[in-house]
Formats: sequence, C-alpha cells, structure tokens
Amino acid sequence: MVAVSGFPLPSREGRILARLGTNGAGKTSTILAVMGHVQIKSGTLSIDRRDVTRLPALKRTELGLALVPEGRRLFTDLTVAENLTVGGYSRARADEKRNLARVFDLFPRLAERRGQLAASLSGGEQQMLAIGRALMPMPRLLLVDELSLGLMPRMVDLCFEALRQLNREGLAILLVEQNTAMALATASRGVVLELGRAVITGSAEEIRSNTRLADAYLGSH
Repeated sequence: MVAVSGFPLPSREGRILARLGTNGAGKTSTILAVMGHVQIKSGTLSIDRRDVTRLPALKRTELGLALVPEGRRLFTDLTVAENLTVGGYSRARADEKRNLARVFDLFPRLAERRGQLAASLSGGEQQMLAIGRALMPMPRLLLVDELSLGLMPRMVDLCFEALRQLNREGLAILLVEQNTAMALATASRGVVLELGRAVITGSAEEIRSNTRLADAYLGSH
C-alpha cells in the first residue's frame, strides 16, 4: 500500500511548508519518510541535491534534519536540561552550551524549569521542550508533527510564534498540522493531501482564500 506519493520539501532559504489534510491523508507518513523512519518504496528523496533515500535516520540528522514528533516523546524521567543535552549529543561541548542558551532564550519557561523532570511539565511546556530538543543539533530543516495536538490555545500561540521566530532566523520548517487556520497563518506555502496524493499546492494565502477547495479537502475553512 502506498501511503504518500510524491512530495516537495521546504527550500533551504527558510520557508515554512504546511502539509494539510484529514486523518489518514498521509501527513505523518511524510514526516516519517523524510526522517528515515519509514522506508520509501520507490523514487528518491534528495536534500541539497544529495540522494538520501537509503540513508538511516541518524545520518539524516547529521545532514541537518530534526524531528518534533507527534506526542512529544520526551524522556520523562530526565530533567529539562538533560532532555536538551540528549538532543545535542552529536554536537561539540561548545555548541551544546550555545544551543542551550538559544533554547532558553526562545523559551524562558524552560530556563525557569531546567531542573524539573519533564514529566512534571504542562503539555505546552513539554511541547516547548520537544521543540528545544530538536533544535540542539542545529538543524537546517525542522520537521514538526501535530504541534497543536492537545494544547491549550495560549500554548498553541506561543509554540507557533516560536516557529515563526525560528523561520525568521532562516530555519526551513515542514509542518504537519490539523489546525488548518493556524498552519496557513504561519506557513508560506501549503500542500493539501488526499489519500496520500497532493491535490492542492500553492501559497498559504491561495489555499486560505479558496473556500470551496478548503471545504472539500480539509473539512472546514
């Protein structure tokens, strides 16, 4: 069975590309295929014109990919600082200190809670930690799967603003998100999936303004 057939990635110039669609459309399969957790059955995946189709996930991380997974998947028995340190294991010690400071600047709440166990954080704080952990290896492409899932609206706003800030700094982001309105307000381009195939591709504004297509493929506008 083919879950996803053909998909573009954000350019390295720093776009945010949103992949949208209903449950079962193939959004998460895209993320997992790009990271190397799901095998690509046919075709190729290229990053900076390099074929990475058969590279394992660890090698893709070394090339600059990082994942914020659905459900966060933190090490709940480790502290905030320890989770971040694990995220930056592949970097030099000097990089770790600099990147910790960067994460704490982006999310002051994490700085305040650096000694707390991840299990003791709120859902929104855990999502901040998941983003921060993914930033520790200094990625060039950040893959974000269902950022808003289970979060209070205020925390959703804070996490999406963090993505916008990172994008302004030049980080390219592939965003899989069921909160269509927030995703299209954040992304520069969007791709709408149906049964694994792209049925709409265009600027976020074009998709947002086309109510007929949005209603047909996203369920609501």
